[in-house]
Amino acid sequence: MRAIDLSTITWRKSSYSNPDGGNCVEVAPNLPSLVPVRDSKDPARGALLFAAPAWVAFLDGVRREEPRWAA
Repeated sequence: MRAIDLSTITWRKSSYSNPDGGNCVEVAPNLPSLVPVRDSKDPARGALLFAAPAWVAFLDGVRREEPRWAA
């Protein structure tokens, strides 16, 4: 497996991230076939890489699921 250089990509913080610094997720949606995801509080730790179709399927599932914390 070859290494993927993520040092020059543009990250954006998820709109669902906690505004006070907790639960912060960043994605880099500007790669053609991969979606890197990382913890914005610890970016040096690395990123998870998802195939673009898998990321789309994940987001679709999250959007359809009613939050378990909703009353």
